[in-house]
Amino acid sequence: MPEQLFIGLMSGTSVDGVDCALIEIDDDHVQLLHTLQQDIPTEVREQVATLSHSGPGEIEHLGILDRQMGQLFASAALALLDTAGKSPAEISAIGSHGQTIRHRPRSGGHSDRQSFSLQIGDPNTIAETTGITTVADFRRRDIAAGGEGAPLAPAFHRGAFGAEGVNRAVVNIGGIANATLLQGNSLIAGFDTGPGNTLLDHWIERQRHLPYDRDGQWAASGEQVPELLAKLLSHPYLQLSGPRSTGKEAFNLPWLYDLLAGLPELRPEDVQATLVEFTAKTIANAIGQSGLAVTEVYVCGGGAHNQTLMTRLDSALPDCDIGTTSALGIEPDWVEAATFGWLASRTLAGLPGNAPEVTGAAQARVLGAIYPGNQ
Repeated sequence: MPEQLFIGLMSGTSVDGVDCALIEIDDDHVQLLHTLQQDIPTEVREQVATLSHSGPGEIEHLGILDRQMGQLFASAALALLDTAGKSPAEISAIGSHGQTIRHRPRSGGHSDRQSFSLQIGDPNTIAETTGITTVADFRRRDIAAGGEGAPLAPAFHRGAFGAEGVNRAVVNIGGIANATLLQGNSLIAGFDTGPGNTLLDHWIERQRHLPYDRDGQWAASGEQVPELLAKLLSHPYLQLSGPRSTGKEAFNLPWLYDLLAGLPELRPEDVQATLVEFTAKTIANAIGQSGLAVTEVYVCGGGAHNQTLMTRLDSALPDCDIGTTSALGIEPDWVEAATFGWLASRTLAGLPGNAPEVTGAAQARVLGAIYPGNQ
């Protein structure tokens, strides 16, 4: 396959911005060329948060927000092209993850017929506005094939980060954390481990009106509360094994407040410190229970910048060398966006994008729908 350029677009659970990555694919080698993050306006973030819960007028709000998010994704892609000095005609396709509104997988107690995952950010609008062929809706084909629809990044991690003779875990700590287990160049397993930044971000936003805990400094000022940690670790999702995925539907502030109601009043910074330990332990426990003797752990996603979290993860995995994916050639902030550019290339080539050993799908499937551009 000759060299081709793709754009990957990603907006995660935090809904703080659209991550854009311009990648070059030569055969199956991926090179990150340019990146850009475009902020999501506060009013749009609030609309996403509202739509993530049941309420009146949902269909009307969904339709409007779907178009709004599509326009945001399109403008982010065009801004990336502008900074990279590229024209739309040079891009083979955009791969857009979209903004998740609901994720109801089988591991959340939903049957094959009831399980679903819904992302918005109208790909028709992206294709029409940019003129670039757009691939989107990656998760639902995997769910239709009996899978969880997530995580999808492990298939990309295998090609980008696998290396003969070493057992690695690639851990993405976004709103929800997920781990990919690699034995050499073989993908052994992948799964959501539980919350990543979602509880940390929501707690500090509620307590201090800040979007996130920079470097984990506020958490570092607190002390862990063993009673709270034990309650957090008792969540039913954390008792599952095999292919599994989760979301903010399972790990959220109302759930946290229910746990806090049964405890004496705690200092807010102590809650934050405990939540950091909770994220670190759920990641470490999931890796430890996998059965693979992991010696190297590479972290990507926003959690890679939380030094307190990275320190706690290092303590929880004493037999592993802990670093970030920058050591493997891709900066941690851009791995997920690059993943969806890569998935778009797989779809256009008629190649599978899921990993059944990760999602539990019956078979490998070509993922996503193609929305032709105007070039």
